[in-house]
Amino acid sequence: MDEQQASAVPDQQSASTIPEKEKNVLMGILSYLGLLVIISYALAKDDPFVRFHMKQGFVLLAIEIVVWLVGVMLWQLWPLIDIIDLAVLVLSIVGIINVVQGNKKELPLVGKYASYVKI
Repeated sequence: MDEQQASAVPDQQSASTIPEKEKNVLMGILSYLGLLVIISYALAKDDPFVRFHMKQGFVLLAIEIVVWLVGVMLWQLWPLIDIIDLAVLVLSIVGIINVVQGNKKELPLVGKYASYVKI
């Protein structure tokens, strides 16, 4: 094989893959982004770090769904629902910050309910 043909063949060792730590951070971040927690569940449910954040993400998703259903039925409560939605957003941001820093901290107010989520 000449030099031109050799350079056309991809080098399998140089093919870059996402390191495990970066994958865990990505999956942890997805855990706090609503329905994207399903992607984390499908791809990294066996990792303890990701599972910790996934459980908290499921709790936040459950809160969002319940609040949405209540809002559909009782539209008069929209100002209260907006406050709860803002609180869920803030908790999601706190969770994402914890993931990026590599911490396994419970979220304020709702983190204790994550232990009831069976994954």
